[in-house]
Amino acid sequence: MIPRIELGYQVFDVDGGEEFGAVREIQPDHLLVYIENAGDFRIPAAAVKSVHYQKIIVDCSKLDRPVRDAITHAHDREAPGL
Repeated sequence: MIPRIELGYQVFDVDGGEEFGAVREIQPDHLLVYIENAGDFRIPAAAVKSVHYQKIIVDCSKLDRPVRDAITHAHDREAPGL
């Protein structure tokens, strides 16, 4: 079961890190998360480590390879220094 989460919460792979996406849909067993530069991906409830201050921290070791790759490249299109 997913803890109390609302649409728009930002998603991170580490607390204090840079967000890589935002919640677009909430289901009992997964979240649909828009990952920047990649689109929508399902994040299983089992991968949610914590939820606090409108932030969701996920355990990337519990994510499929395509999701991990999307997270790795979420900020590739950003201009350096911005």
